[in-house]
Amino acid sequence: MKTSEDDKGTASHGPRKLGLCVLCGLPAAGKSTFARTLGHRLQQEQGWAVGVVAYDDVMPDAFLEEASAPPLPSQWKLLRQELLKYLEGFLMAVISQCQMSAPPNRTEAMWENFITCLKDQDLISSAMREAQSCYLLTKLAVSRPLVLILDDNFYYQSMRYEVYQLARKYSLGFCQLFLDCPLETCLQRNGQRSRALPAETIHLMGRKIEKPSPEKNAWEHNSLTIQSPERSSEVSQEVTDLLLTALENPVKYVEDNVQQKETDRIICSTSVLHQADQTLRRIVSQTMKEAKEEHVLPYNLKLLAEELNKLKAEFLEDLRQGNNKKYLCFQQTIEISDIISLFHYEKDNIVQRYFSKQH
Repeated sequence: MKTSEDDKGTASHGPRKLGLCVLCGLPAAGKSTFARTLGHRLQQEQGWAVGVVAYDDVMPDAFLEEASAPPLPSQWKLLRQELLKYLEGFLMAVISQCQMSAPPNRTEAMWENFITCLKDQDLISSAMREAQSCYLLTKLAVSRPLVLILDDNFYYQSMRYEVYQLARKYSLGFCQLFLDCPLETCLQRNGQRSRALPAETIHLMGRKIEKPSPEKNAWEHNSLTIQSPERSSEVSQEVTDLLLTALENPVKYVEDNVQQKETDRIICSTSVLHQADQTLRRIVSQTMKEAKEEHVLPYNLKLLAEELNKLKAEFLEDLRQGNNKKYLCFQQTIEISDIISLFHYEKDNIVQRYFSKQH
């Protein structure tokens, strides 16, 4: 095992207790304050090693400052998946008790932020002199129970499920904490920030957020909803007990049975539905823009918009339904590219009628 020079020979023997804790909720719900308080309590009262990974700090908006338009959801999804790879690399190093290596393909600024995050919490030391892309684990990281608290909005269930899959892959503990804060309180707190989000973004997340549902999803059974107070500075014993339960009962990889595969399929289907919704919206928007440039009459523009939105709604309904599909009935496995191609075909048939009315 390689750790920093001052820590050699100090790691404990026996199975390690490792866990991932997803901390989710609306922006300005108090997650970051709560995460710091929780981490301090776990260190002081339980003697655990704790790493708080705040997505906003590791993946700041500055990464996309050069872009001429706001980042697409697909760009953020790629960055989130890349960060999960970083977390997996760190966990692999902890499990195997060796140094952590930098991934060959990485977003340099995000990787540096991730490394700084781990260093600041005394989980890794400086890079080895002989290999600047390798980092030594500290005594704290290898000798105590370790919990990583992932602080982000995680407003879609599929985002949290990716973390659960990582826990399942390495038989780690897994739990979720949802900070339930009134929308108006979040908006008020957000307005007091130096880098406030647009209010519409928070309103949108408020409409879309999918709270943990233990009664529906077996993988979410280790979940707790916390009513966010005015100052998120208190951690109840219930929270500590949840984390203790997660560490003592790691997710078993053998749970990947028929029921789990069906859950995976549903999550994947949900993900395709979100992708299709975003893509079809952009296609409809672009088509309406082109229609205006072709000087389609205002009344016809209204009718065209109604037809296109109806078509979009029918496509999305087809995705939701297991049978009685109108457009996608011939497809057993639905790929997003097939959906887009077929939507363009149906859309063009509609558009042709309205463009021809101009001549």
